[in-house]
Amino acid sequence: MLKVGLIGVGGISGAHIPAWDAMEDVELCALCDVRPERMEEYRDSKRCYTDLDTMLENEQLDILDICLPTYLHADTAIRVMDRGIHVLCEKPISLKMEDVKRVYDAAKRNRVCFMVAHVLRFWAEFELVKAIYEDGRYGKLLSGTMCRLNAWPLWSWDGWMSDEKRSGLVLYDLHVHDLDFLVYMLGKPNAITANRSLRADQDYMMATYTYDDFFITCEASWYAGRYPFSSSFRFQFEDAVVSFNQGVLVAYLRDGRVIKLMEQEGNSPDVLGLPDLGPYANEIRYFTDCVLAGKPADKIKPSELEEVIRLLDSFKK
Repeated sequence: MLKVGLIGVGGISGAHIPAWDAMEDVELCALCDVRPERMEEYRDSKRCYTDLDTMLENEQLDILDICLPTYLHADTAIRVMDRGIHVLCEKPISLKMEDVKRVYDAAKRNRVCFMVAHVLRFWAEFELVKAIYEDGRYGKLLSGTMCRLNAWPLWSWDGWMSDEKRSGLVLYDLHVHDLDFLVYMLGKPNAITANRSLRADQDYMMATYTYDDFFITCEASWYAGRYPFSSSFRFQFEDAVVSFNQGVLVAYLRDGRVIKLMEQEGNSPDVLGLPDLGPYANEIRYFTDCVLAGKPADKIKPSELEEVIRLLDSFKK
């Protein structure tokens, strides 16, 4: 049985921890966070640490799940892989392009598995629209819209999400989800038209990514008001519009038919927009299977991660 540790018992760990606990061939045996109170509810079932080195010295871990703030991802991943431990790391890999190579070089050097947890690649509704695009069942793709909206994250530890140097703000923390999926599904765009409204207490962006025969428009926000989290997309094909909104995936066909393709069950997003555990369980299962098989987790490629950072960096120019 694989022994797993997790560092960073913040918001996203609320999806990772139960997903690990539900697996039968692994044991999430240890947690680490600088805030002891964050681990209080787990003390009866897991060993808890406030220092990473102490946890690594006391535990014989096969996998470490990194759920730390973005600016700590790359250095922590390398530090852990240099101990021969496989690493699953929350998105994004880093705010810096050069860190992609650093991290993957460390994985290769230590012969361990590394993966960034870009969860949309494991999300059933997103996987289905990718399949629709690839098999052409509704004809060619003509356009698309993707939205990911939320309020300014006042809840983050030490205010790190409000610090552009540590989080990258809405670009690297929120829009990165949809952009990563676009690069995964469609590849590198030919051009980008980017706009952004950034103030001290709110951040909004809109971008159009142009491909050979179609374009995709994306928007993402951290609004100043208590705007509820929402995630949606709409892809226009020759013979149908495929829409994902409020947890329901629907195809509106040219012939007038309306087909409900998929519907989430029990979807009640909190401030992070965390729905049921399915997508998180899927990504964790995939990564674990790669570790067990001794093969790279190449569903997420370093070249794609570099392309996403390149596109995000273009907003700064």
